[in-house]
Amino acid sequence: MTSQLTAELVGDQLVLTPSGVWAISEAARLDDGLRQAVGEQARGARSLKIDLSRLETLDTAGAFLLVRLEKAWRNAGREVTYSGASHGRDALIERVRAALADDEEPTPPERKSLLVDVGETMVSVGADARRLLAILGAVMAELGHVIVHPRSARMYAIVRQMEVIGLKAVPIIVLMSFIIGAILAQQSAFQLRFFGAEIFAVDLIGILSLRELSLLLTAIMVAGRSGSAITAELGSMQMREEVDALRVMGMDPVNVLILPRIMALLLVLPLLSFIAGMANLAGGMMMLWFYSSITPDAFIDRLQDGIDMSTFLSGLYKAPFMALIIGLIACSEGMAVKGSAESLGRHTTAAVVKSIFMVIVVDGLFAIFYAAIDF
Repeated sequence: MTSQLTAELVGDQLVLTPSGVWAISEAARLDDGLRQAVGEQARGARSLKIDLSRLETLDTAGAFLLVRLEKAWRNAGREVTYSGASHGRDALIERVRAALADDEEPTPPERKSLLVDVGETMVSVGADARRLLAILGAVMAELGHVIVHPRSARMYAIVRQMEVIGLKAVPIIVLMSFIIGAILAQQSAFQLRFFGAEIFAVDLIGILSLRELSLLLTAIMVAGRSGSAITAELGSMQMREEVDALRVMGMDPVNVLILPRIMALLLVLPLLSFIAGMANLAGGMMMLWFYSSITPDAFIDRLQDGIDMSTFLSGLYKAPFMALIIGLIACSEGMAVKGSAESLGRHTTAAVVKSIFMVIVVDGLFAIFYAAIDF
């Protein structure tokens, strides 16, 4: 039996009665017939009734034609009802209706006032602060437990994280620091040459590298490299419900996952900062040797006069604080991941951005503090 369609206007209601086979093989002809039948009598109708009792076959293509018509009438503010449909056909029409709804263009986001944006940002900052404090408290409590019961320390996990975070980061940090030291030396010597004071470039490189540059660049590199990796690892475990599985097995996720990573950061970041400082000085020494004919012996002699132990220690004192900030933010964002890849990407990005921002803020606070105590 071929497909047919009858349309009858009953009062102010248009009754549409499809019959026969409404399948993809008849889709083109049905589309033309549907537009013609409805278009002739739709003007005086306020509602539409679709009677499916005479249909022999209805596939996705036929259901699409009916749902498209329904959607057009509903968008015009007119009522649409179905009758005579079996449970299977109701389910098919509902599935097609849902698919068409998914294909609709998303509504543009509502415009928010500046005051609303500021308020939401402050609420978000407060939530982040509470989460960080909660993780910090848990880490401190677990650290105290490890001190009292040393056998509960997961030394293998700490050493493993030290290798991943510290040892494998040495090549890129040395290369980056060496190049930056060379650039700093060249620019300093170029500017000081006008005053005949190129030798003072050694003082500039030594003080800037050991007090600020080596630690700051190392912390930023670790935040981008290791902080993002920590967030991604913990976030993936959250998505696969491995963290919940640890709790079910009676294991504390702070002891198993968070504490080893933070301890590794606390141990390796000062070492990486020291290595970066030496690479900075080596790059500056090599550049001044070739660019300004300042020999390594003259560089070392001038460096000894230009810096003291406080210059060397001022950078290392800041390293544990930077490491703690990076670890707490990375772990906090990782544990906040929900069950989707979008959430994982969003929290990983947030971990890197927040870590770098807080590292710079803390470095500025230390600079103010050192200036206040004349250190």
